[in-house]
Amino acid sequence: MATAALPVPALGVAADRYKYRYIIAMTVSLASVLELLDTSIVNVAIPHMMGNLGATLDEIAWVSTGYIVANVIILPITGWLSALFGRRRYFAGSIAIFVVSSFFCGNAHSLAALVFWRIVQGLGGGALLSTSQAILYEEFPREEYGTAMAIFGVGVMVGPTLGPTLGGYITDAFGWPWIFYINIPIGMLALALSLSFIQDSRFQVKAEKIDYVGLLLLAVGIGTLQTMLERGERLDWFDSREVITYALISAVSLIAFVWHELTTEHPVVDLRILKSRQLAVGVVFGGVLGICLYATVFVLPVYLQNLQNFTAEQTGFVILPGALASAFTMATMGRTTGKFDGRLSILAGVSIFALSMWKHAHFTTDSGMSDFFWPLIFRGVGLGLIFVPLTNLALADLPMSKIPNGTGLFNLMRQLGGSVGIAISATLVQRFTAIHRADLIANVTQFSEVTRERLAGIMARLIATGTPAPLAESKALMVLNGQVTRQAMMLSFEQLFLLFGACFVLSLPLLLLMHRSKGMPGGAAAH
Repeated sequence: MATAALPVPALGVAADRYKYRYIIAMTVSLASVLELLDTSIVNVAIPHMMGNLGATLDEIAWVSTGYIVANVIILPITGWLSALFGRRRYFAGSIAIFVVSSFFCGNAHSLAALVFWRIVQGLGGGALLSTSQAILYEEFPREEYGTAMAIFGVGVMVGPTLGPTLGGYITDAFGWPWIFYINIPIGMLALALSLSFIQDSRFQVKAEKIDYVGLLLLAVGIGTLQTMLERGERLDWFDSREVITYALISAVSLIAFVWHELTTEHPVVDLRILKSRQLAVGVVFGGVLGICLYATVFVLPVYLQNLQNFTAEQTGFVILPGALASAFTMATMGRTTGKFDGRLSILAGVSIFALSMWKHAHFTTDSGMSDFFWPLIFRGVGLGLIFVPLTNLALADLPMSKIPNGTGLFNLMRQLGGSVGIAISATLVQRFTAIHRADLIANVTQFSEVTRERLAGIMARLIATGTPAPLAESKALMVLNGQVTRQAMMLSFEQLFLLFGACFVLSLPLLLLMHRSKGMPGGAAAH
């Protein structure tokens, strides 16, 4: 059985142990990109899947929901599973599950088969993110943790951004099954590299007993919570009996889970590590980061595609410079980690992100490519300044044996935060649009001179382009109605960008509860 504390190796041995660190970093980043790419790549192909499989929008939504639910169930227990099976076997096995299920997803001829294999794919993919981080913290010397997280962070930021662009191109050129088949060669490469270079952890202690009760409560609690967040907007939230049922089951299961994990001798998720204030605050801040990041990632493509009539591919190209700016910033941050207080970097990052959201709030229905460039660059730089120092600060007080648990909880909260952010923004877009539309309609009356002038202008254009005069008025009213709806949507997007920018700024006092990292993750005494 592995022990938590081992003798410090001789200098030559240590140098030799880190020999393949960059190959390992590329390997785990490749696996993480695969996992994150598959979260967003599918959304573009959903209309094609509906037609091909004869499914309704409500039914096909389970292709995304099933994957994400499986993801969040597996995330917090990755540390425990890694110790149970051995890290090398577990990581390589997860990639293998992901690759095999990708083949069966592409080969699915019914909705039930596709949803089933997406859930299996999610169970394989969920392991890749947090296990990747835990591997990097052990395979890099402590003074290079910033570089390791920067390499990992580049994949985390670029993966979801490439999803819509790549998905749109592959679906149009080859058909939707190829968005799954594309995983197979990349996954096989990641699997071969994993088996060649990744070793078992020297620190993890294998669980003596399997906590079946904890596993069941976690799966039910997290699974129903995620399902509620995914389906809430479609079912009109708590006006739906189904959503209320999900909420009650989730609340009871999660409360029972927390109580059970804190009282059992061999928990499946060691919640006691949250006694580290540094980790507890980092996990909460990670949740806020997830809310603001995923909400704005969700809202921007909706704005570009609904109001600017951009294709998925064009939308991807608009977002790409920001992702590259984020990757460049993270790479730079990796070189400077430990040289100054990480909290200052997070403060600067949140401030730049808020500035970007303020600029987003000045987009209009007539904005063009040049208007999007700098706000998205600022957004990318802001997020790049946050990611690496936040991860290192959150895990700074944990011993190396507890890092896998810490990364699992940190990633779980970011992912759940993302689901909350998407659910909130999807709901608020509808609500804000309805409110702004009502306000605008109140001013569009037959007694308004501006309205009469606008209608006359639209009618004149319609008649000039061949519309019969008797139909011109009703068509002009429809055009005017469309313009009012577009303006109402634009106002709601502006409001949302400001809201999430402000939300991030209001979370800054949390940084006061964290100390400046005296060391790096894994530096605490083993216990």
